[in-house]
This record gives sequence, C-alpha cells and structure tokens, in this order.
Amino acid sequence: MGVDEVSDHSWGRYGRRTIREAWRQDDAGVGKDSGNGSAFGGKGGRGGPPNRSKGEIGLASMVPEGMAPGSDTANLSVLGYDPRKYYTGRSPLEAFSIGVNMTEDDISFRCNLVTLTEDERLSYEKQHMVDHSSDEICTEDAAILIAYLKEHILRMGFSLYTGTSYRHLLLWEKGKRYELTPPHDILTKEIRAYLPEDALLCSMMEQSYELLKVHPLNIERKKCGLRPANSAWFWGAGSRPKLPDFYEKTGKKGVMISAVDLLKGIAAAGGMTNLHVEGATGGLHTNYEGKAQAAVHALLKEEYDFAYIHVEAPDEMGHQGSAKKKIQAIEYLDQRLIRIVCEAMDASGEQYRMLILPDHPTPVLARTHTADPVPYLLYDSRKHCFCGASYCERAARESGRWVKDGYHLIEHLFEY
Repeated sequence: MGVDEVSDHSWGRYGRRTIREAWRQDDAGVGKDSGNGSAFGGKGGRGGPPNRSKGEIGLASMVPEGMAPGSDTANLSVLGYDPRKYYTGRSPLEAFSIGVNMTEDDISFRCNLVTLTEDERLSYEKQHMVDHSSDEICTEDAAILIAYLKEHILRMGFSLYTGTSYRHLLLWEKGKRYELTPPHDILTKEIRAYLPEDALLCSMMEQSYELLKVHPLNIERKKCGLRPANSAWFWGAGSRPKLPDFYEKTGKKGVMISAVDLLKGIAAAGGMTNLHVEGATGGLHTNYEGKAQAAVHALLKEEYDFAYIHVEAPDEMGHQGSAKKKIQAIEYLDQRLIRIVCEAMDASGEQYRMLILPDHPTPVLARTHTADPVPYLLYDSRKHCFCGASYCERAARESGRWVKDGYHLIEHLFEY
C-alpha cells in the first residue's frame, strides 16, 4: 500500500542485497488488521522480515491502464476503490483532509511551493524546475508564505488553504478543470511548456514567483543553505469526490496513519479515522516509531480491525534521485516501524495478517512515478505456506502471481 509517505518497502530478507534490489520502488504503505481482521503492510517475525514460511509475494497493478501513475489513483486502489470509478482528481481528496467544504461546482488544485531557478536574465516561463518540495519546507515556514500569497495574488473566486510542508490547496468557486503537470514530473526542465493554459492561473503563479523570490523568509533560507520556496505551482485539479464508506464496503473498522493530506483525505472521504502522530512529517526523518506505536494501540487497545500506515519517505527520496537515501528509508521502515508492529502483535497473541507494498514505483533514475506493477508481501500469522524468496521486484515477478486490478488486492488481505 502506500506508505507515508510510504514508499518503497521491501524488506524481505535482511541484508543490504535485498534492500538494494527493492530501492527502485516508491511509496509504501502498511496496514493491518488484528484478531478477526487482517493486516495491511507489515511483517512477522522478531527482528527481521516475515517468516518465509508464512508469506506470499506477487505483483499488483495499482494504476489502471491509461490513468496517470499518481499517489492518488494508486492509493485509492490500495484501499479497494476502483480509480476508474471513483477518481475525480487529487486535490479534492486533500481538501477533505484539511476541512475544506467543496460544492459540486467547485474545482480545487494542489498548490505546491516549489523552487525554480532565479536567473535574472530569463523571464518566468524560461526558468527551470529545481525542486518540487523546496527542500521539504517545514509547515511553519510554508504557512508564512501561503498567508503572504493570500494577501497578494488571489483573484475573485479563488481561495488558498494551508496544508502540510510544501503541499497546499487552491479552491476556485465554479471554476474550470484543466489537465496540469505535477512539478515532480518536470524536475530540471524549463517550465514554459508545462504552464497552465488558463491566463488567471498562470498569472497567479508568475506573480507568486516575483513576490516569493524576494520574501525575507526565502532570503534567510538561502543564507542557511536551504532552497527558497519561490513559486506556487498549481496542478491536480478535480471536483468533489464521493467514496463508499470503508466499513460498509469491507466490514472493517479502519484507521489511517499518515502525514500526507492526500492519504488523510482519502480516509476521511471513506469514513475512516485519521490518527495524528507527533513528528510525522512525510520526509525521511519522520516519526517511524510513533506511527508503529499508534497502529499497535489502535489494533490492540481501541478495537480497530485495520490500520493503514503510510510512509512517504521512499517516494520522496526517489523524487530526489538519491539511491543512498532511498535505501536508508527502506531500512528505517524495516527497523523502526515494521519490526515494532510485528513484535507487538506477536507478543499480544492476536492472529493477524499484514500486507506490505508500494502504491507505485518512483525509480531513482526517473525521479518520477511509473505505472509498473508493484511487488506485494502478504503475511499471515496463522498459516504455513512456503514462500522461499526475498521480497523484491525480481522475486515477485518470478512468483507467477499477478493481481491485474490492484483494487482487488485488499479483498485478498481480508480473506480468512
């Protein structure tokens, strides 16, 4: 599933070799279900990956053919929602998370705070995309810049809302929907060919650049060696979604544990509970232990049947093009999250199942998402079915198992 910023998740055998085999994946998610439920993501065994005699590996296509490979479409699939039926755009799902009430006529957009080049010889449209996350700007700094933009760039009928880190929301009352380009898809490229065709949207983005590149906060960031958040970038347009209630659909009472508004929005739209974890950031140094502990408490103390732990770090490191940091993110998932969940569940005596998978690949070389099938690992504490392989792309391909419509995979998780 997708993980918190979930992303690459592979832990199969321990050891650097298997981890290296899996470094190409992107987000991973962990979910689980205890007792009479099942587990999403995670693993069994103490101090290591799931016991190979109790694991199943395979491939699943989480992005339907013909749809863009995004965390939105892919995570809908992970939770059992067919994106071809329920997807209405990325930002409306994020709007649910931050409490923005959309009407049926409203259009929302993701608003990234990005870093563009600042070549004074060139016009705005000839600048290049440097970083889609502005060095993973903290929410406190981002809130200052979003508040400044609210005062200076908004046109009639538009509203801006602060989200988390570099991820924010633009709402257009009775607006128009446009196909816009995600900034992480054009890293290092000139932005001219990817600007909105709508003059209002384009002018607000250009004005944001002129204002933010000289903002005192960005000047200070550059002095500290940080990239400036010097432009708004609008993308991910969509209308209000309508998702079936997760409990009514699956019979499972579920919680979402994520730092990302998109995941929290999907959960809210489906009637799941969102759990806040202090220090969960969506970056490499998120609070892995806190997420694991929150999931265990929800499953064992609050009688939830299913916990979805989302970790964004592997995805973000893929976008950054850092194989070293992506491996580190996977190792953190192994050692600081999955191990804790498994040991706690084993100690409780509860029977459980755990499904571990990325929502989509984010190859380090490509630095963007792809629609390739992802490897999954399904662990069942009650069964003894010999797996005999590490959890990685190669082993998943060789297993011969392939879930063509990935939104059916959660049904396999909940079989018992």
